[in-house]
Amino acid sequence: MTEPRDTADRHTPVMLARCVELLAPALEVPGAVMVDSTLGMGGHTEAILTAFSGVRVIGLDRDRQALELASRRLASFGDRFTPVHAIYDEIGDVVRRQLGLPSVQAVLMDLGVSSLQLDEAERGFSYAHDAPLDMRMDPTTGLTAADVLNTYDEADLVRILREYGEERFAQRIARNVVAARARAPIARTGELVSLLRASIPAVTRKTGGHPGKRTFQALRIEVNGELESLERALPESIEVLAVGGRIVVEAYHSLEDRLVKRAFAAGAQSSAPLGLPVEPETHKPYLRLVTRGAEEASEQERESNPRSQSVRLRAAERLRPTPAHLLGRSS
Repeated sequence: MTEPRDTADRHTPVMLARCVELLAPALEVPGAVMVDSTLGMGGHTEAILTAFSGVRVIGLDRDRQALELASRRLASFGDRFTPVHAIYDEIGDVVRRQLGLPSVQAVLMDLGVSSLQLDEAERGFSYAHDAPLDMRMDPTTGLTAADVLNTYDEADLVRILREYGEERFAQRIARNVVAARARAPIARTGELVSLLRASIPAVTRKTGGHPGKRTFQALRIEVNGELESLERALPESIEVLAVGGRIVVEAYHSLEDRLVKRAFAAGAQSSAPLGLPVEPETHKPYLRLVTRGAEEASEQERESNPRSQSVRLRAAERLRPTPAHLLGRSS
């Protein structure tokens, strides 16, 4: 079996057919370009390149290993696929400066941790395997999860556990982390899981899923600055869309989905002051919501692909350029 096929076997893209369907009207434009802002192992991109013979895809990922594996998988598409080492909030710079394009017809964002990162035990993303506490999507830069656990003060630990993990027992966990690291640095996922089991009441562990789920999510988000990056990436992604272009975003927890919902809603409503008898053209919505609320995976997909269980998919279409007054420019 070749490595590209092995890569495909390791990853089942979430809501793949629906993503292709939602992006299709934008990708049928001659010479269409799509940015896959979260390339991962290339499953969504492969489907797009296969379905639309004239489309070119720019694949962004901060994980060099993912870029390498996806590039091998997609090698048969030649120059229709371009890999770029970048975080998705750099999309504007990549499209306009690095590639010299004025705009693109589609943007796809499949947020959160990738199957590759979860499968590579030594990356430290999974609470199911004992490994160094790393969790960096780009393992060449930035703080690790161990750095966070061993250097943040108790109040900051409580904050990230509550905000990013929605962890009920954040105070107790943070207190126990501080006590444990005073004896020896917390270095491995197994150590953290043991600490979490001791911190979360047994009755809660019986019904609340794995005790590491929320804390590992919170640490991953903090280590990779995921919410800050997403908050910057959403307006950047909308701004690179040509009129008629579409953006599809798959989010996997409420914090991500809230940011997506807010960004799309802001573009889909009038910015005109209340009470005006006629809505000025410059205040009309610049986005149209393509999905009604957030769509979920089918029951069949949730059963066959565990990663799809929490997905929330939203899509929007570019109607017109963003009004200048909303971009901080004078009208």
